[in-house]
Amino acid sequence: MKIRIKKINHRGNFRIALVFDYNDQIKQCIKKMGANYSKTHNCWYIDYTAANYQLLKENFDEIEIENPKKENQKAIPPMTDSISRDLSSIAQSEIQLDSLQKNNPEHKTEEIPFAKKLKLQLFPPIGKYWIFKMHFHQEISKQLLATKGVYWNKNYKSYMVYRHPNTKEIVETILQTNPFFGIDFYTKESEIKGGKISLMQHSEDVAWMEIYVPKLAAVHEKMKRFSMSKYSTVKNCYLLPATPIMLESLQLQMEPHRILIVNHLPKGYLNARNMPNKKQLDLARTKQSIYAQVPENGKIYLEKMINALLAVNYSPSTLRNYCGTFIQFLRYFNFKNPEEITQPEIVTLLASLMSKGLSATSGHSMVNAVQFYYHKVVCKSEFEILLPRPKKEKKLPTVLTMDECLSIFKVVNNPKHKLLLLIGYGAGLRVSEIVNLKWSDILIAEHKIHVKNGKGMKDRMVMLPYSIVKSLEHYRQLYNGKHYVFEGQFAGEPYTARSAQEVMRMAIKKAGLEKKATMHTLRHSFATHLLENGTDIRYIQKILGHSNIKTTTIYTHLTSSVVDKIESPLDKLVNQVNKNK
Repeated sequence: MKIRIKKINHRGNFRIALVFDYNDQIKQCIKKMGANYSKTHNCWYIDYTAANYQLLKENFDEIEIENPKKENQKAIPPMTDSISRDLSSIAQSEIQLDSLQKNNPEHKTEEIPFAKKLKLQLFPPIGKYWIFKMHFHQEISKQLLATKGVYWNKNYKSYMVYRHPNTKEIVETILQTNPFFGIDFYTKESEIKGGKISLMQHSEDVAWMEIYVPKLAAVHEKMKRFSMSKYSTVKNCYLLPATPIMLESLQLQMEPHRILIVNHLPKGYLNARNMPNKKQLDLARTKQSIYAQVPENGKIYLEKMINALLAVNYSPSTLRNYCGTFIQFLRYFNFKNPEEITQPEIVTLLASLMSKGLSATSGHSMVNAVQFYYHKVVCKSEFEILLPRPKKEKKLPTVLTMDECLSIFKVVNNPKHKLLLLIGYGAGLRVSEIVNLKWSDILIAEHKIHVKNGKGMKDRMVMLPYSIVKSLEHYRQLYNGKHYVFEGQFAGEPYTARSAQEVMRMAIKKAGLEKKATMHTLRHSFATHLLENGTDIRYIQKILGHSNIKTTTIYTHLTSSVVDKIESPLDKLVNQVNKNK
């Protein structure tokens, strides 16, 4: 076998590049030697050591060494004999390969700074932290995370360093780069006094006002806590609804910091009717995110779809699901007019998606979205495309036993988190229903919970467990929320579903359970345990808020009371034989 080699610099170190015409035998051979592929150099490579060079000589009959051509110098012919290979410039001795000699002109190389090797990138500070990124280095990363005040942000894949002189000194020593951070150390919010906030009218929409704030971390944190606050990157300012109550709230929040509020708004600009409701904001954000996914030539069809969905008062989640699958449908046909697409083409699309491992649920969503477009948007009621409905997989949901539920509740010490899990299991609520629960929905005298605007925009009444009434009253004294039972990070805002799921995940981990359970698993467990205790399935359907009894009947497959009493015929046969003996 024949191979060509040359010296390259890859990721700050010298490597032996392996160049050859495609040959599966050669490829398997070099992979056994530990070779890796470089997209940068478009070749395979191994470490530049004498041992690796010796392996190459043992495995290949011919080794051609490529050297850079110099001016007025002929190209060096291929070295095919053993003597010429041993005397080649790439490996004249094992000493040269093992260590770079200063007196050897071939191995003279420019020293690469450590910071350049790590590819350090420093970003503008956020709040009390400096932000930087680097290429992964196991030892350096280990030292950084062991340092007090240094954290790893999973979302942004970057390191966060507390802006303090001691932390700066330690981190710069680890990174061998001084100086790396600035001297803009963090100052506590309580020490920040003074400043000016300007209120300007919003030229694009009179229902909003522009808030220009000073460059103070405390003020920015306050602005983020305002309900319905938005940030405009174009104008570098915050946007708030132009209402009198918003101005009053702004004055109250900034009073402790002695921030002067300068009102440049015209007379009568502030109006109470400018306050948007939650559904209006959710729909606006949903529409914005949907339009961002398609090019200009596809927006005309998507706009018709959105308008039809809004006309029948579908929820933002349904809007996201239908439009998401419809965008996938349009993208497959390169955003051409859907009226020009034939039924066989649609069937071909569905078949291709299923062959790629698309779930049956996603397949049904695709069919529903396409049917909705042709029926409600194009208004072709006669155009009944008989799309094949993918056969749905019969998957049983994960269910926790009563003992497992108890073990989860025991390991949670935070009163807020514990009550969140107890209500989820005790009333069988969905996670979205739990986080949007308001104090006005808790009817303590009647021991009921009024679930408003649940899935399918339906209200229902469920039981409030007697066992958590006292805990609920004690919790309200600790967390004096105005509206929502479970308030989020910002006052007046509900707890997020993601945070609730994280609470459940940590509880499962602490309890040492191996089951993959979520907040919805508590709802499944609630229904299963009711059925095992003899509750009529019709009552369970009403409590869970299922439109179709078929959805509730899945829990009949999960009940263990009847299944445990069924005896295997093999056990019966063995018992009979033992009895005869």
